[in-house]
Amino acid sequence: MIRWGERLSDAARCLCDSARLMVGLPNYEAYVAHMAKTHPGQAPMTYEQFFRERQDARYGGGKGGFRCC
Repeated sequence: MIRWGERLSDAARCLCDSARLMVGLPNYEAYVAHMAKTHPGQAPMTYEQFFRERQDARYGGGKGGFRCC
């Protein structure tokens, strides 16, 4: 039996995640889940540290100028 409510909820979540990534807002919850699964002995960054690190990676922060890729 297909549960349309669940499928619609999953699609909406995927769409929202995609939109956030397009405008440069990474998914902190996915990062925390990844850290717990693959690096269990290591504490994840705080949201503020994570956000700053992602901004720096995207825009070349601290490396002197704009960096696209």
